[in-house]
Amino acid sequence: MSRIRAVAAIAALVVGAALTVAVANTASAAACASAWSPSASYTGGATASYAGHNWQAKWWTQNETPGSAAVWADQGVCGGGTTTPPAACDYPAWVQGKAYTAGNVVRYTDGKYYIAEHDNPGYDPVVSTWYWDPYSCGSTPTTTNPTTTTNPPSSGGFVVSEAQFQQMFPNRNPFYTYAGLTAALSAYPGFAKTGSDTVRKQEAAAFLANANHETGGLVYIVEQNTANYPHYCDASQPYGCPAGQAAYYGRGPIQLSWNFNYKAAGDALGLPLLTNPSLVQTDASVAWKTALWYWNTQSGPGTMTPHNAMVNGYGFGETIRSINGSLECGGRNPAQVQSRVDAYQRFVGILGVPAGSNLSC
Repeated sequence: MSRIRAVAAIAALVVGAALTVAVANTASAAACASAWSPSASYTGGATASYAGHNWQAKWWTQNETPGSAAVWADQGVCGGGTTTPPAACDYPAWVQGKAYTAGNVVRYTDGKYYIAEHDNPGYDPVVSTWYWDPYSCGSTPTTTNPTTTTNPPSSGGFVVSEAQFQQMFPNRNPFYTYAGLTAALSAYPGFAKTGSDTVRKQEAAAFLANANHETGGLVYIVEQNTANYPHYCDASQPYGCPAGQAAYYGRGPIQLSWNFNYKAAGDALGLPLLTNPSLVQTDASVAWKTALWYWNTQSGPGTMTPHNAMVNGYGFGETIRSINGSLECGGRNPAQVQSRVDAYQRFVGILGVPAGSNLSC
């Protein structure tokens, strides 16, 4: 399995413009569209219902709650009912970077409430699920005489269905759940949602093919060569190795390793991975998020991120170079390269798209 040595921290700041939504009283309201899903991404013109209103996306959404950001246009009351306010729930809005103690309840940007299970310095409740749990206090508005709607698929529109995922990994470890993967997608909404349908499926296949190689078919959660464990602590870093010298061994779908990678990934994802690296082997969503962090933000020994390689037509071979090119590419280990290529060709076959060119490195 590869030893990822690239260091980079990518921070994402999402700013939403607050909107005041006026409740329209109409004698005959339109039927409600499918209910809005926080795990789904909507393109311009797509509609969804939320809080008794229909909403239309003006452009590509990135998990903004209808009514909370300018990306959504209010289409008016739907379902023939009137909106009633949520039950008594006046907890403050979550503030990034503000210290919270266990038991604190906050209102997140999606209008839902979360309770701190552990003290934290303002981690994102949706991303840092070890620190926060959903909290029910009547936060979801209800409507009288609601119209029954069909919920979007839990995959949030991921181009790989759960059945296809099972077909790709028939012997996978139960830890690597499809739900964990789809829950992680919100961390990098451009992944497998950029370009044509073919490009999106090729990128998903390329990501999963590399994960397949790194984990023996999603079988291994942690690096198997325990003798390597003590070597992944770069004590020269100013933050050192607070979890212990042997704590930063390879974990997850792309085998995150080294203290500086845990630090960078944790900073980007809002997770305490430097001090608690075991989250990558105990929380499936966190494990998938670290793999997506590398895929979307790191170039490793290559010249581009694997995401950019696939969406810009450089081919699957460049993803290999960015993940483990210094050990495999240029004729160094052709068998390992071929193993990755074989998996990729198998996966694009399952998804029904061509493999494209430049498969090797």
